[in-house]
This record gives sequence, structure tokens and C-alpha cells, in this order.
Amino acid sequence: MRRRRRGRDLWALRWFSYCAFSFSHPSSPASVVSDTYHDRLAAASDDAPSRRDFLKTGALGALALGTGGMAGTARGQARTDVSNVEAPGDAKNVIFLVSDGMSAGTLTMADLHLRRHEGRRSNWLRLYEEGRVRHGLMDMAAANSVVTGSAAGASSWGSGHRVFNETLNMSQDGEKYRTILEIFRDAGRGTGLVTTTRITHATPAGFGINMPERWSEDKIAEQYLEREYDVLMGGGARHFDPDHRGDGTDLHQHFADKGYTVARSKQDLSYWGHDGAFLGTFYDTHLPYVLDHQNIPSHQQQVPRLPDMTDAALQRLDRNDDGFLLQIEGGRVDHAAHEDDTGGLIYDQIEFDRAIGRVLEFVEGRDDTLVIITTDHGNANPGINAAGDRYNQSNPMFDRVADFQYTNSWILSELDANSTYRQIQDRVEEAWQFPIRRDEAELLQDALRGEYRAAYREKSAPDLLLGAIQANYTSVNWLGGDHTSDYVQLAALGPGSEVIGSFTRNTDLFDLMVESAGVREYASG
Repeated sequence: MRRRRRGRDLWALRWFSYCAFSFSHPSSPASVVSDTYHDRLAAASDDAPSRRDFLKTGALGALALGTGGMAGTARGQARTDVSNVEAPGDAKNVIFLVSDGMSAGTLTMADLHLRRHEGRRSNWLRLYEEGRVRHGLMDMAAANSVVTGSAAGASSWGSGHRVFNETLNMSQDGEKYRTILEIFRDAGRGTGLVTTTRITHATPAGFGINMPERWSEDKIAEQYLEREYDVLMGGGARHFDPDHRGDGTDLHQHFADKGYTVARSKQDLSYWGHDGAFLGTFYDTHLPYVLDHQNIPSHQQQVPRLPDMTDAALQRLDRNDDGFLLQIEGGRVDHAAHEDDTGGLIYDQIEFDRAIGRVLEFVEGRDDTLVIITTDHGNANPGINAAGDRYNQSNPMFDRVADFQYTNSWILSELDANSTYRQIQDRVEEAWQFPIRRDEAELLQDALRGEYRAAYREKSAPDLLLGAIQANYTSVNWLGGDHTSDYVQLAALGPGSEVIGSFTRNTDLFDLMVESAGVREYASG
């Protein structure tokens, strides 16, 4: 009898956990697993559940209580509640900064690098240290997975809906969700997107585009033309160029015909007087990594940096008396994480942090601008590992990153299946400023030939193997080479930021922007 009662108690706990999750996340990925749960429930006997079943469902219940059932604490509100915005409409401007694919280790390593080599904290962590922001963690789940892609991540902020990965602000049934840039545009506010990726890439597009497939970048470029946002800056010239577009359309000319200033270079940007609409496509694809940019003269001459694009966009948008919405993305942080490239990652994260600094300068002394700083998902989860006796080698090994000249992407761009181990060694030493061993070069040679097999098969790729070799010298290692399900860092300051709790659902930020800026009436237009 006692055994059967204990079994019923366990089933009750499991059912409560499931209900709590479903109630608090009606459109979350929990709904994807609900059928499996019901199948298990229907097939169960009157006997007590097995330990394995209990652990599976108990873990789901713990997740439910962790993400959907957090209650207020003695220290104040734990979850973000947008209904508590103290003065709706007080945010004349909204600036939304995204370091794409930033794991916690990335934020940490950039801060440590700056402290050790520039004698200062990162702007992001300085805000924490000085208590100038509300901050916490955010659940970035997509509609179909706890692991989120950039399109679904940006769409959760851009439309207030969780969508399937690879989709931009659309349901699986084809319903188009009204985007945050459309809302601000129709409310008479300025609108802008600044990124180090292609301007047609997932994160900028997630704020203003409806598309069933994020990779339809030629079509995304056309939709930008239709929607007439004020400022667009980044890479991706090939999606506007008639020589590269499948339909031969000269979108650069079409933008010019609509009155846009069209810029293709750093010099063009400097000549712009910050009047009128602006399209800047400064590179054929993504903008170069910062580490390569600062050591390749042609990049320095041709391609503007993120802080400078940020300054230009702010100067233009601040001329709108009704305010503006500007999204700023450090997009290549994500790409470096995909490639397990420590130099690419840290220097681009620091570049993003400099853009934060420019924004903080802009809002200094103002009380009319909501600033949100976050990331859309983790990626590869890098971190500094213990090395040496009492870990005394971790510091000097990590400090080697300060001497890097080029990214791992630069290294691999001139290597192929026919490269000798000596050519590999020379190329790596030029980039990293120290040699690698012959056996390591030969491993990379095997990977370039498709003959290397790692126990974790994803790490058989040449770029991830090169990252693993690099870890032998920098003590920075990686979980893998793709997105992770981590809860991410979220920080905010300015009007509306008072509602940010210790735990936020990604879609809440859409409502926060709409409420804080007082543009709710345009959200259903």
C-alpha cells in the first residue's frame, strides 16, 4: 500500500511539473514534448514509475519551475513583467545591442584580456560593477528547440513570437508577424540596423523582415527596399549587386532612386552628412574579422569598423524629433565561435564592447533612451582552462592571444589538401607568433585531406581541429562548434529597464520596447 501511494505521489509531482510548464510557456518548446509525455502517461501501469521515467519527467518539471514558475523574491521581482513599466512612452529612443553567439566564457575572456592588456574593464561588465543596469538571465528558446538559431532569436525580439529555427517573423502556417521596425517606422520614429555581418543576415533581418527561410537573402534585400527603413549598414553587397544577384537586379540603384545615400566604402561613410536615408554595404559578404582588419591595409582603407558605424547611425537617427529604434550587432563573434577561433572571438567581442562604449557616451546625461545589451544564444562555450602546477600557466598561455596577428580563418584560407606540414607550420606561426609541433601540423594536414576523425565527429573539421591545436598553447578550449542552449546575459538601462528581473523570456523584450516607447497602438496595424 505504501509503495502504491508513493507511486501516486510521484505521478502527481510529474503531472504538476508538466502543467506548470505548459501554463507558463503555452507556445514554448515544452509543447513539442507534450505528446510524448501523454503517450507515456497513457501507457503507464498502476505501479510506481521507474526511476528512469521519473528522472526524465522530473528534469522537465525542474526546467518548468526554473523558466516558467519563478516567483518574486524578498529582493524584488525575479521575472521580467512588462506590465510594471513605470512610465510607458518615456523611452523616446531604443538602442538594442546584440553580441551574436556570445557564451558566458566569451564575455569573461574579453573582459580579462582588456584588464590584462589595456588596464580597464569591459564596458559591459563595468556596468555591472557600477550597478548602472538591471541584469539577469534570459531564456532564448525557439518554438521548436531549446537550442536557438539567430533568426528565431532575433524574431523573438522582433515580433514577440517564438518561431521555428531558420524562420524570420513568420508562423509555420505562413502568418506574418508585424515587426518592431515596422511599428517604430509607422509611429514616425527613426529606424536603423548596423551589423558586422551581411545586412541581409538573420539578426538584423529579425528586427524588420518576414521571410519563411532566413537564407533567402536576395529577397530580404528586396524587402528592405519595400519597407524603407532609414539606416542600413553592414556587409552583404552581393545581395544588392546585379552581377551577383540571380535576377540581375541592381538594388543599389533602386535604393538610390528612392533617395538613399548608397555607400560602398569607409570613405563614402565619412563623406555622408548624416541626412536622409542611408544604405551602406561595405563588403561583398560579412565584414572582415577585427583581428584581420587591423593587420591588412586594404581592409583598413576600405571597411569601416563597428564603433564608427554606430556613431554615424546615432548621429543620423538622433535628428528625428520623435525618436528612433536602432539595432547594433557584433555578428562575427558568432562566426569565430563556430570556427573555435580564440583570436577572432576575443577581438570581435572587444569591438562590440567598444560599440557599447559609444552608445553609453550617447546616452550620458539623457533620460529618454532605453538601452538593451544581450546575445541571442551561446556558441561553442569557450573558456580558459586550468594549465600547469596550481594552474600557474593559465595566465601566460592566455596572454599569447595578445600577440595574434591573424585569425584561424586567415590561416586556413591559404591551405588545402596539398599543403605540406611545413607550409602549415609557417602559416600558423605568422598568424599566432609562435610555432606548432610537426605532429600537430600533420594532424591538420590529415583534416584538410578529409582523413582525420575525432571521437566527437564534429571536431574532425579542419577549423575545429585548428582550434583544438590552438588550445594547447592558449589554454582556451571549446565545447564544440555550434549553438548551445545556455540562458544568456541580459542587461538594460534607461526608461523601462526597471522591469528587468533576474529571469526573462526572450519575447518579453518585444513588449518591453513597445510599452517603453509608447507605440503599442501601431503593433497591430
